[in-house]
Amino acid sequence: MTLNLTVDTILNRVLVGDDLSLEEGVVLLKQTDPEKVEKIRRVSDILRSQQAGETVTYVINRNINFTNICEQHCSFCAFRRDAAEEGAFGLEIHQILEKTADAVQRGATEICMQGGLNPAAKMNGKSLPYYLHLVQTIKTQFPHLHLHAFSPQEVQFIAREDQISYADVLMAFRDAGVGSMPGTAAEILDDSVRKIICPEKIKTATWLEIVTTAHRLGLPTTSTLLSGHIETPQQQMLHLQQLRSLQKKALEQNYLAKITEFIVLPFVGENAPTPLRRRVGRDQPILGDTLLLTAVARIFLGHYIPNHQPSWVKLGLDGATEALRWGCNDIGGTLMEEHITTMAGAKGGTCMEPETLQNAIASLGRPYQQRDTLYLPIQDRSKKDSSR
Repeated sequence: MTLNLTVDTILNRVLVGDDLSLEEGVVLLKQTDPEKVEKIRRVSDILRSQQAGETVTYVINRNINFTNICEQHCSFCAFRRDAAEEGAFGLEIHQILEKTADAVQRGATEICMQGGLNPAAKMNGKSLPYYLHLVQTIKTQFPHLHLHAFSPQEVQFIAREDQISYADVLMAFRDAGVGSMPGTAAEILDDSVRKIICPEKIKTATWLEIVTTAHRLGLPTTSTLLSGHIETPQQQMLHLQQLRSLQKKALEQNYLAKITEFIVLPFVGENAPTPLRRRVGRDQPILGDTLLLTAVARIFLGHYIPNHQPSWVKLGLDGATEALRWGCNDIGGTLMEEHITTMAGAKGGTCMEPETLQNAIASLGRPYQQRDTLYLPIQDRSKKDSSR
């Protein structure tokens, strides 16, 4: 049977609760007519309201990148360094604790911790004990903090280095106090793209296997998509389809955890390695393309992943605020410091005060609410939350 793939027909099906197909998503992503794009935006906003409500959430967190020494050479990364290269660093435990203590003083409920893949980062000749030491040291001094830490790529790296299973790594993290895993290193879940932009990274199947294992073992994850480089609309939709299938499996199998949020991460190329930057032909994201993908992601994923977040680091605060009209219900975290995207040339900044995020949300006439990492509300100690 041939489907009627007009924009109006697709959007009408979505509004009555039908799931969007990959082919229908491609049709929406290819729209350039302003009236049709506006229809897509409106539907994404309606679905956002139905699936996540009117309140826009945010989290007070700190981002800690504990090393930029990395064995891989991803074509979009301006952060990584070789061990002997100028600018290479690895934070000592006391530095990580100082950053954590400062974050707690500023009201943080979450530490997000990721780093490069440094084969020399070991204790007693093993990688896992090094990572566990980071976790246990923080949790011993700050047991109330949620640790959102270590991507699927880092899990694979540790498992490879120590010749253990992904489940062994994830269980050790969970038992040491890691509360959730960033769904980064996904980039585009299509190996034909990955072999060009990140050939040393894990393959699509490995990323999906590690995230599925995390869910089965009770570790929630986020999910991301790196957009605006060499990928096609079909590959963007394939990525979203695989995320949706992964989440449906977690729900159907009654896994202990699942994906908590989805984030579009547009490519920033200003300081990226030259070949990819030249191939893409621009340094900063195209806001309109990012917003359209954001809206289609809400339409495609929202029944299964209700929380959608823009990247103010990559889009700037104005762009991220606009994304709240294109299907997003969360504006992200304060971060306090951010290195990976900023070193790539992003203009959005490295830190947002809670009041700045609150004002951005309020400018749209919508209420705001501080949340924790797993999207449970937190009473704002300043008593200024408009949602009280």
